[in-house]
Amino acid sequence: MKQILEAILSGDNAAVGELDVPEHYRGITVHADEAAMFDGLDSKEKDPRKSLHLDDVPTPELGPGEALVAVMASAINYNTVWTSIFEPVSTFSFLKRYGKLSPLTARHDLPYHVVGSDLAGVVLRTGPGVNAWKPGDEVVAHCLSVELESPDGHNDTMLDSEQRIWGFETNFGGLAEIALVKSNQLMPKPAHLTWEEAASPGLVNSTAYRQLVSANGANMKQGDVVLVWGASGGLGSYATQFALNGGAIPVCVVSSPEKAELCRAMGAELIIDRTAEGYKFWKDEHTQDQKEWKRFGARIRELTGGDDPDIVFEHPGRETFGASVYVARKGGTIVTCASTSGFMHEYDNRYLWMNLKRIIGSHFANYREAWEANRLIAKGMVHPTVSKVYPLEDTAQAAYDVHRNLHQGKVGVLTLAPTEGLGVRDPALREQHLAAINRFRNR
Repeated sequence: MKQILEAILSGDNAAVGELDVPEHYRGITVHADEAAMFDGLDSKEKDPRKSLHLDDVPTPELGPGEALVAVMASAINYNTVWTSIFEPVSTFSFLKRYGKLSPLTARHDLPYHVVGSDLAGVVLRTGPGVNAWKPGDEVVAHCLSVELESPDGHNDTMLDSEQRIWGFETNFGGLAEIALVKSNQLMPKPAHLTWEEAASPGLVNSTAYRQLVSANGANMKQGDVVLVWGASGGLGSYATQFALNGGAIPVCVVSSPEKAELCRAMGAELIIDRTAEGYKFWKDEHTQDQKEWKRFGARIRELTGGDDPDIVFEHPGRETFGASVYVARKGGTIVTCASTSGFMHEYDNRYLWMNLKRIIGSHFANYREAWEANRLIAKGMVHPTVSKVYPLEDTAQAAYDVHRNLHQGKVGVLTLAPTEGLGVRDPALREQHLAAINRFRNR
C-alpha cells in the first residue's frame, strides 16, 4: 500500500499498474456475530462506535467486468449508519442472498462486511472485458451494482432484478484502502476537487438528481416551487442546488439558524426554520396534528406569494410525510426516498386522491443519471458540500455524528490520502469556484 500511495502522491499514476496489489488492506467493517448487539434498544440509542471496526481484510479476487481501486477518500452516507446499527435488517442478509447468485458473487458472503458507498481514487487493476478504464485512471464511483442478465433493467438499470447498492447490499465498499467495483460504476474524478471533495457527492448527488431532475423522478421544470426538507443536509443540499440551477424556486426547510444561513449561501431565499417556528406534526406517537399541516402550508404560501409546492422533495419519511402530502399543490408530486425518521409513513389519502397528487418512489440513480450528476460537479455547476473530514481510524465517530444529526452537508473520510487538500488537477477552475466549494466547511 505504501508504494501505491507514494506513486499516486508523486503524480506517477502510470506506475500504479506495475506495482503488486497488496494481499490485505484496511477497511471499515461490521461483524456478523455482532448483528444482535443492539437488540431491544431504540434506534437513537444504537451507537455506531461500538459496531464499526477497522480491520485488516484479504483483497478480493478480481472478476470479469470489475476493477480494484486504491481509495484515496470516501464519505459517510445514511446507509452506513443503517448498516452499523443493523436496521432495518442486518446487511448480512443481503450478502448471503447475493452470494447465492453465482460462484463469483459468493465472494461477498463473508462473516464481515466492508462498508461504504462513495469513493475517489485510482484504478489499480481491471478484470477481463474492461476496456474503458485502465490502471492509473483517477475516478469516482457511483454505487449502483447491477447484473443486467434480466430484461427488466435494460430500460432503466435501477429496475434490474439484481439491482443492489454497492457497499450496502454488496461487500468490499469504499470506506477502505481498496475497493472492488463493477467497471460501469466508474466515472472521471472532477479535476478541480480534492480527493475528499470528489468522494463526497456520489451517492447523494446522484440520488437527488434522479429524485428531482430526471424524468424517472419529479421531472422538475423552470418555475416549479420545490419544498426541500433538510435543505442543508447531505441530500437536501444537492436538491437545493439542482432547484436553483434549473430555474425552480426552492422552499428550504431547516432546523436551525446556522442551517438557514447555509441555504442562503447556496442562493436560496425562501427558508423555513421548523424549530424556530415550532412545527410539531405529531401530537403523540400515533396521532398527527392536521392543524400543524395547515399552519405549515399557510407559511409556504406566505413565502411564495400564494403558491403551493409543485414538488415535495421527501426523505425524512414518517415524521414529515403526512405534512408533505397535504401541502403539495393539486396535481403536485411528492417524490420520496430514504425515510431517515422512519419507514412506516402515514398520510390522509383524501388529500392525495381528491387532489390528484402523485407519490413517486425514487432510489439512487441509473448510470446515465449518475454520470450526468457527476458531469455537473466536474463543470463546477454543482458543488460538494463537505463540512468535516475524518481519518479512516475515526470513521465510527463520523458515522455516529451523522446518526445523531450533528453534521451539515456531507462528512468525508480520508482512506489512503494522508492529509486533506490533495488531488487537485485543475487549480484554475478550483479558484473560480473556491468560495462555493468551501461554503459548508467547518460548520
